[in-house]
Amino acid sequence: MKKRPLSFYFLVAFFGLFVLFMYGPFSAIFLLSLQGPEGQLTFPMRGFSFYWIGAVFGEQRVGSFVEAFGRSLTLGLLVMVLTILVSVPAAMAFRKKFIGSNLFFYLTISSLIVPSILISLGIGIVFSLLKLPNHWYTSALAGHLTWTLPFAFLTMVGVFNRFNPSYEEAARDLGAGDGQTFWQVVLPLISSSLIGVALFGFTLSYDEFTRTSLISGEKNTLPLEIFGMTTNVTNPSLYALGTLTTAFSFLMIGLALISIQFFTRRQTE
Repeated sequence: MKKRPLSFYFLVAFFGLFVLFMYGPFSAIFLLSLQGPEGQLTFPMRGFSFYWIGAVFGEQRVGSFVEAFGRSLTLGLLVMVLTILVSVPAAMAFRKKFIGSNLFFYLTISSLIVPSILISLGIGIVFSLLKLPNHWYTSALAGHLTWTLPFAFLTMVGVFNRFNPSYEEAARDLGAGDGQTFWQVVLPLISSSLIGVALFGFTLSYDEFTRTSLISGEKNTLPLEIFGMTTNVTNPSLYALGTLTTAFSFLMIGLALISIQFFTRRQTE
């Protein structure tokens, strides 16, 4: 057996420290969320139970975790669908050069370098001028799309740059129209990438705070609700919420990976 170089073990140790850096703080929150009813916000732990996990679904002193989670989930799904519906045709348009294409490209991604709070403020001003009320499903939705669309657009541009147009040409030679070519040839081939874009768009929206802070209206999304409750929630239910939302995030990632494997397997059959 070939002896591994010393640099290999150094890289493994470095990666281990990187993982510890990412999940170390969460492990403390996870442990503190599993305390007994007399548990506090700091160590040492006082007993072991799922009491605070259940408390997340009950009434809070101010606000509601469950309702805020429902709004964030709904908003994230809306953003995910709209991100796909806009980014795919936009990226397809850039497969061929057109007048002003470079200008449109840089305008599309420019919102990534604009401070998020300014985006939120600008959208709030526009809605005010149009006499439209701010809601989490209107103005906040617009704010989230300014964050997710540039990332999705850049991803899909890269996907179509690697896409072999001969598949489309073969479909047209066999008599398929543009719509049929897209639905039966292009879409199945980019389905795995679409799942990744959808998951990325959902997660960006699900935990977005800054672009929501000034334009969510009277109803808070989950990140805003958590921020507001940090001043009045003085028990481990806040940690339990962190545990549940992290578990939900891993569930979404797992479903996405399963879906990607399913569509990848179908492409190779």
